[in-house]
Amino acid sequence: MNFLSRSVSRLAMAAFFIFSLTQAPVFSQVSQSQVEKLQRAVQFIEFAYIDKLEDEKIVEDAIKGILSELDPHSVYLSADELRRANEPLEGSFEGIGIQFNLVNDTIVVVSPIPGGPSEKVGLMPGDKIVKIDGETSYGSRINNQFVQDRLRGERGSVVEVSVYRMGVRELLDFSITRDRIPINSVDAAFMATPEIGYIKLNRFARTSMREYREASQKLQDQGMKHLILDLNYNSGGYLDVAKDLSDQFLERDKMIVYTEGQASPTQEFKSTFRGNFKEGKLVVLINEGSASASEILAGAVQDWDRGLIVGRRSFGKGLVQRPFELPDGSAIRLTTAQYYTPTGRSIQKPYDEGGAEEYYRDLSERLSSGELVSPENISFPDSLKFYTMNNQRVVYGGGGIMPDYFIPLDTNMVSEFYSRLLRRGILNNFGIEYTNRNRAALSEEFPDVDSFIDGFSVDSELMGEMYSYAEKQGITDEDEEQSDAVEQFMKNQVKALIARNLFDISAYTQVVMQIDNAYVKAVELIEGDTFNELSIQYRLP
Repeated sequence: MNFLSRSVSRLAMAAFFIFSLTQAPVFSQVSQSQVEKLQRAVQFIEFAYIDKLEDEKIVEDAIKGILSELDPHSVYLSADELRRANEPLEGSFEGIGIQFNLVNDTIVVVSPIPGGPSEKVGLMPGDKIVKIDGETSYGSRINNQFVQDRLRGERGSVVEVSVYRMGVRELLDFSITRDRIPINSVDAAFMATPEIGYIKLNRFARTSMREYREASQKLQDQGMKHLILDLNYNSGGYLDVAKDLSDQFLERDKMIVYTEGQASPTQEFKSTFRGNFKEGKLVVLINEGSASASEILAGAVQDWDRGLIVGRRSFGKGLVQRPFELPDGSAIRLTTAQYYTPTGRSIQKPYDEGGAEEYYRDLSERLSSGELVSPENISFPDSLKFYTMNNQRVVYGGGGIMPDYFIPLDTNMVSEFYSRLLRRGILNNFGIEYTNRNRAALSEEFPDVDSFIDGFSVDSELMGEMYSYAEKQGITDEDEEQSDAVEQFMKNQVKALIARNLFDISAYTQVVMQIDNAYVKAVELIEGDTFNELSIQYRLP
């Protein structure tokens, strides 16, 4: 089969597949003419275009072009893109199992993943990987992609690494057999007070319910009666996982979410008798990075007056995607339905003007309009007004979940000096190097996270070390006087980074939360007398 025939055939198949899904009611009337139109277009391109085109490229471009006209969330994924996109949601990948940072163009092990291949062979925090399969792995060409390409690989395959370890004269050689490595969706779980637990969930993945149950049970064993569920910057995941997690909090037979689409029958998802937290005060934290499955859970909790939503308006993604595999292992994720909260709210923000670029620019426009610092800059029409199921509180649809208690973005904590430190990775690198130099003494003095939070202080001497470290990297604050708020924030960041390198990412989160306004307000609301009335609500004008 020649190039033109293959192009026409594959393009026609792609067009047939997509048009049959998106235009089903009229497909029988227009399909042949549409396919013939595409065939003719390919013929013209093959006959007259200046360059020879790959048949695969022309088919992929045609599919992408059709999908780009539908909505911002219908996309084409190559086989490799599909595999990478699914890894975080499936909850695992195959590799050697380390958390690492690039410090001065060198791969530094932050921590081996517990039970993973690297921990089993004895890799330690602070180790510097200087060779991978005999190839030098430091210098200006080293980036995240370089590391992933060489350390990830098929389960059972072996990679040889050479490591520099502080205090050891010669390089240490390790043979590491790659294995399946879990990707955790629960970043942190700890007791905020003797009765209030905190769980941070970063995605709704296949492993999320198991991780949540384990974290929740651990906290209940420690005396948890109330819960702060942190969904800040949780961009979503699987619809059924959002339903299952919502089921943990709602009484039996309550609507959680329902979906509708022109080719998808209405589906209703209701709560069951299962769940380990159907009583007790609940606060859900959200912000502009909370989307999709996060909004399903927040909407259900809010609509049933089950708890309080604290933070800023969520992203506004109320569309459901379904994957359709193509013959070569690629796929399209096609929007097939829209979801609605129990009150009937659609929280999908508009996407029919300006295309995908304008759609995603919405978040930067929220900042420039002042919405992120004041809810007074948000206006919802009365047509989007709804009332909660039990207490008849006012809530709104049409562009994200509006929290019951608004927490403005605190821009006073960030200075230009801090931004330069962040962009250059100075704070992160300083935290790694400080911890590695003092690991033995720190571990002896602070055997657990709580003792570290209570006993470790970032004083002026330690900040002086950080400033000197930054100056050696060419960054100074001579032209900028730091406010007390910025200084406090930077001290907290330094402490949190040391905690992460000494313990884990959960320790980092526990330290950071100590000065987080939404977290502090959540604790205050749970401990206050007005929570059960659910009367703390910002009502829009």
